[in-house]
Amino acid sequence: MSGSFDILIVGIGGQGTVLASNVLGEACIMENRTVRSAETHGMAQRGGSVESHIRIGGQHGSLIAPGTAELLIAFDLLEALRYRHYLPPGGRLVTNRRLVVPTSVYMQGLDAPDEEAIIAALGDLDLSCVDAAALAREAGSPLAQNIVMLGAASHHIPLASGTVLEAVRRCVPKKTVDINVRAFQLGRDAVKRC
Repeated sequence: MSGSFDILIVGIGGQGTVLASNVLGEACIMENRTVRSAETHGMAQRGGSVESHIRIGGQHGSLIAPGTAELLIAFDLLEALRYRHYLPPGGRLVTNRRLVVPTSVYMQGLDAPDEEAIIAALGDLDLSCVDAAALAREAGSPLAQNIVMLGAASHHIPLASGTVLEAVRRCVPKKTVDINVRAFQLGRDAVKRC
C-alpha cells in the first residue's frame, strides 16, 4: 500500500467506536505501520454522533477530508447516511443493519425512518450489511457489536486479519476476550451485500 488508507468509523455514543479505532491503531503498531487517528464525541444522551478517523500510512494530519475516505464503517444506519459524504462516489461502506431512532423523533410525533429507504438512499455506494446485534448476542454479549463490525469490515482493511484479531485480544477487557474473538469471526463470516 502506498499513501494513506483512510477509514472513518461512525456510531452513536456508547456503541464502541473509540474501542474499535483503538483496535485498528494497535494492529497498525503491531505491523509497524504509521497510523494517525482522531475522535469527535457527541452526547449519547441526545443521540450524539461519535466519529473516529483512522489514517493508516497517513503523513499529513489525522482528520479525513469529506469525499476521500476509502472505507466507512457505520455502527448504525442513520450514521451511515449522515456520514456518507466522507466517501467518494461508489465508495465502500460496511454498515450495521441496526437503526437507532433518536427519542426526539418520537417526542415530536414524527415517523421513524424506514430502514429500507435508508439502504436505498445508500445504493450508489459499494454497500455491505451485517446484523451486528444478532451476531453479538450469538457471540455472547450484545456489547460486542463493535467487534462484529470490525470483523465484517476486515476484508477491506489493509491489515492482516490475524493481526486485527490479535489487537482485539489486546484491547478488550480480559474477561471478554473469548466473546470478542467469536464476535470478530462471526462478523467476518457474515458480511453480505445489502
